[in-house]
Amino acid sequence: PNMNILTRYLVREFFKLFIICQVVFIAIYLMIDFTSGIDDFIKAQAPRGVVVSYFLYKIPAITVQMLPVATLTTVIIAFSLMKRNNEITLLRACGTHVWKISQPVIVTAVFLSMAMFLLSETLVPYTSSHANRIWREEVKKEKTGQFHGQRHIWYKGDNGIYWMRQFDDQTRTMIDPAFYFFDDSFHLIRRIDARSGTWVDGVWQLREGIVQNREQDGSYDLSRFQRLELKIPEGPTDFVRKEIEPEEMGYNQLKRFAKRLRVEGYDAGRYFVDLHIKIAFPFVVLIMALIGIPIALWKKEMGTPMAVSIGIALCFIYLLVLGLSRTLGFAGILPPILAAWLANSLFLFFGVYLMINVNR
Repeated sequence: PNMNILTRYLVREFFKLFIICQVVFIAIYLMIDFTSGIDDFIKAQAPRGVVVSYFLYKIPAITVQMLPVATLTTVIIAFSLMKRNNEITLLRACGTHVWKISQPVIVTAVFLSMAMFLLSETLVPYTSSHANRIWREEVKKEKTGQFHGQRHIWYKGDNGIYWMRQFDDQTRTMIDPAFYFFDDSFHLIRRIDARSGTWVDGVWQLREGIVQNREQDGSYDLSRFQRLELKIPEGPTDFVRKEIEPEEMGYNQLKRFAKRLRVEGYDAGRYFVDLHIKIAFPFVVLIMALIGIPIALWKKEMGTPMAVSIGIALCFIYLLVLGLSRTLGFAGILPPILAAWLANSLFLFFGVYLMINVNR
């Protein structure tokens, strides 16, 4: 019964502090975001309603991002107050281990991790896509396109497959394009390579290239050209790059998207890294709770502000490690699953180590 009273007390106090911390961190994030983006809104002469909508749509994603640091801060403050009021000393004197005292908070952190994942799967993709659309179209005045990809552009057209090193939407120019045309049996019947292709009067004007046509015996003849007009159904708007951000998709949608990119020949490595991060990142709430408890109880003379400062510093270190491993995953140096879980693994071991030693 005493443990039930303690559990209810800890959970009640935790959520009181947690709501305050979460609101404060969301407000700070919004102020920083507003300050950094206000010049862009002014330059774009965006209406007040557009600005308000943009930041309202960003709140769910910010909520998810701030959950770990809010959890850590809440845990540190709650346990620091208990330490200052000698409640921890009293519980220890009664033979209660720190693990036992921490159990309600750790279970609460597990539920927060699950809530974080569900929020990332349901509300965040919808609101993030709207926020990104407002930023691209209303603020940056970018045109929406149909292309997805990274360094090189592949496009499946009506009559073939096109590749280009780069496409400049302003000058409507392709750099190093290659066009592959197929018959109904998907046999290559024509290939065109050029140094550039520019959209002029409804056709693509290709410069300095080679045309290969398939002969009836299966061989290919080859001819060079300085200029060539190419008529295909696709115009410049079909090749405008459109980045789809991982937060705009749920786990299953991102998984299908990444697999499709890989099948179609795109570099999908970054999307597989972010796919694993979608599973790994919610666990950071639990890890931060594990780290926060021993930090709060580390030294009797250490005050709450110092403990909170150490906790926030550890949050930044976690984000640095995650950012570094994510970048290494993008570059193909680390496998996607390792890139996603490296920071979690290191900080989980660190948290467990601190918890084991906190009672000594």
